Amino acid sequence: MTDVLLAVGTRKGLFIGRRRRGTWQLSGPHFAAQAVYSLAIDTRGGRPRLLAGADSAHWGPSVFHSDDLGETWHEPARPAVTYPAHTGTSLERVWQLHPAGPAAPEVVYAGTEPGGLFRSEDRGETFKLVRALWDHPSREKWVPGGGGLAVHTVVTDPRDADAVTVAVSAAGVFRTRDGGASWAPSNKGVKAVFLPDQHPEFGQCVHKIAPDPVDHDRLYLQNHWGVYRSDDAGASWTDIGGGLPSDFGFAVAAHPRRGDVAYLFPITADIDRVPAEHRCRVFRTADAGASWEPLSAGLPAEEHYGTVLRDALSVDDADPAGVYFGNRNGELYASADDGDSWRQLASHLPDVLCVRAATTA
Repeated sequence: MTDVLLAVGTRKGLFIGRRRRGTWQLSGPHFAAQAVYSLAIDTRGGRPRLLAGADSAHWGPSVFHSDDLGETWHEPARPAVTYPAHTGTSLERVWQLHPAGPAAPEVVYAGTEPGGLFRSEDRGETFKLVRALWDHPSREKWVPGGGGLAVHTVVTDPRDADAVTVAVSAAGVFRTRDGGASWAPSNKGVKAVFLPDQHPEFGQCVHKIAPDPVDHDRLYLQNHWGVYRSDDAGASWTDIGGGLPSDFGFAVAAHPRRGDVAYLFPITADIDRVPAEHRCRVFRTADAGASWEPLSAGLPAEEHYGTVLRDALSVDDADPAGVYFGNRNGELYASADDGDSWRQLASHLPDVLCVRAATTA
């Protein structure tokens, strides 16, 4: 069985799991008492680099990296992510860390609150604000979502280093095709059910986007009410939420190699925000959203209340693929067979905020 590195960010530190020869071991917490809101495992170099967006109540938010699978961590001498003085704002949180594709091997993006996108050209050592998105004409009308005003999702196109898609809570999807020099809203077809005009140009509360591994023009989107698919790189969206017990949720992930395969964790909302029908189930589509099947073998059968947040559902690149999720109950689950069966890796962790996984040599 392939060895796997698993990083789990929680409200009270980072936990690192290693699967070696089929046996799991979990260590931590790293960054004790700090909330870890974002993680990335950058496998583009000779050895994996872990990136963590940790948030100390005393020292504030920062970006750390490790080149020895989490044994030691490095923080730049000066803050890696800093808003320029002219913006009149300061960093509140790093919500997303995203290594760009192979066409840009040194580039890492950071999505932040309050609604900024930063770009690093040294694998996450230092970052610069992407001015064109920050200065977008619509920005003064962006409204914070329940978790704040944040760039929480970054998707890069493996065919084109200049093509980047971001999701902003609660401003919706924005795309650039010129390396960030200009940005356009890309929300056609996505509803904003909480607004008088349910089809605005921007203002949708997009929760997460995941790219299909085969059709690079195909994206899956979990909205604040609504599950959507785009077949034109985000220019337009089609509702694919039929057949789910709820089309509300936070997380969506795509299979690492199989086209048309994606995973969701439906939530009942807006009042209670617990697993749909109080059942712990991941839903999988194998036909790009035409149908959905529940995956629950090995998951709790009794009533369940563990909510899965937007970055707490992840896949590795093994064959078959590993699928992982953590919840706000502090439970961590793993599947080693594309989601067909599950096992619990940990319980009683702090509130799980994000999960990332990758195979290791």
